[in-house]
Amino acid sequence: MAMSEETAAAAESPQPPTGRTRGRVRMKRSALMAVPAVAVGGILMTLTAQGVLAAQFSISGMPFTITADKIDGEGFAQFGSLDHMIPGSPNQGKTGGQVLVAVSAIKTAEITNLCQSVDLGGVNLLIRAGDQGTPVAASDLTTDSDLLTAGNAQFKNIEIGGDASTYTKAGPVGVGGRGVFGQQADHVTLTNVNQHNYASTAVGFKLPNLRLSFSSKGC
Repeated sequence: MAMSEETAAAAESPQPPTGRTRGRVRMKRSALMAVPAVAVGGILMTLTAQGVLAAQFSISGMPFTITADKIDGEGFAQFGSLDHMIPGSPNQGKTGGQVLVAVSAIKTAEITNLCQSVDLGGVNLLIRAGDQGTPVAASDLTTDSDLLTAGNAQFKNIEIGGDASTYTKAGPVGVGGRGVFGQQADHVTLTNVNQHNYASTAVGFKLPNLRLSFSSKGC
């Protein structure tokens, strides 16, 4: 599910994707073209359900880590894209304010033992949920990742190499730009997931046993 750096780069044409343009980010490597970045990403930072997904937003440029024991999702899609920072962002470094990413979308997902951490410079903002028998539940979930790994990945009825603009299995959030390489599947199950993300969105997000704290260690 996850694409290699060469694959993700090839997926990006010189013209920016049309249609739903949400910034995206760079993918450095992945466990196989199949490790969905379904990690509940930055959604945890909002802790609210949105009725309508934003069509576009500027990323902060500060990456966050997501880990989970298991991600089980119905309706999956993944494709390459770009995430954009605001002009002159102090976090752009040598990126020019753009990061190439693998966008992973899941129509409905359950996430067991979810952990999210953001390095604030010596201290980590740590969020945990879904580790007391009731998994985290998300709908219309997307994550933008530049690194995705999983101990095991299983897909049902997977299609690899299609035009991402034609995808339907993950719903509207799973549609990429025209001519962009992608893959989609009816169902995905990932175990021992670890992601390096730049952005995430969801229409619905439920976090049982939610705890937020500061720690010297991340996920």
